[in-house]
Amino acid sequence: MAEFEGKVVFITGAAHGQGRATALAFAKEGADVAAFDVAKKIEYPAYEFGTSDELQSLKAEVEALGRRCVICAGDVRSDADVTRSVEETIAAFGKIDVLFNNAGICAYAEIDKMTDAEWDAMIDINLKGPMNVTRRVVPYMKAQNGGVIINNSSVMGLRGGNRLSHYTASKWGLTGLTKAWAIELAPYNIRVLSIHPTGVNTPMNDGLAAMEGMTPREIAERSAGNLQPVPWIEPEDTANMVLFLASDKARYCTGGQYLLDAGLLSV
Repeated sequence: MAEFEGKVVFITGAAHGQGRATALAFAKEGADVAAFDVAKKIEYPAYEFGTSDELQSLKAEVEALGRRCVICAGDVRSDADVTRSVEETIAAFGKIDVLFNNAGICAYAEIDKMTDAEWDAMIDINLKGPMNVTRRVVPYMKAQNGGVIINNSSVMGLRGGNRLSHYTASKWGLTGLTKAWAIELAPYNIRVLSIHPTGVNTPMNDGLAAMEGMTPREIAERSAGNLQPVPWIEPEDTANMVLFLASDKARYCTGGQYLLDAGLLSV
């Protein structure tokens, strides 16, 4: 029997990158998937996001694995979008066992040149977004007396980053939410954890490189400084960590921060 047979996973930022890899990994292990993504270009940052076509192709891939998939186009900043999507998931599957708060943005800005719009977008997507989704999913997890919430933070959720003050603030905030929710939700058998990747080989990294006039490898190496001799990790590495933390193998893990940093924070 597959490890997540009969389980339902809700993933934000699912159209490509880490979210897509995680959705497919869960499907391969027997889970049904609710795939949420903004599926359009937004005003900031100025790089490409997931698309409706990518959501549709993800649905086809999940179904080819013999699992069910609900796709939800929406913005994590919109409570209406989130509420509708969670309700659609419950109508289709009856429950949500795992929430992966993956949707997020990153961009560089010097503090004395940062605009209100840039600050607000970073905080609203990376911090308010997970709060929006979690508060709509938690009532269903409470009702079933169990669940796992995994927040995709960053190494910048545990250290500072040059020209990344708004991003760093949002990811430290997400680390704090993880710890607070773990305490609050433990009586309901809901575990809450955060993961902290170094640079990841995704379209976001390509977009950051284009904005900075650098190659993807150069942007990853400048931002990271990994101890292991790699410029980045792969989306599948994130997926593997999320599956482990969501599994019964990690049943006594909650409130913790789990590194996928290629040794960055060891030096």
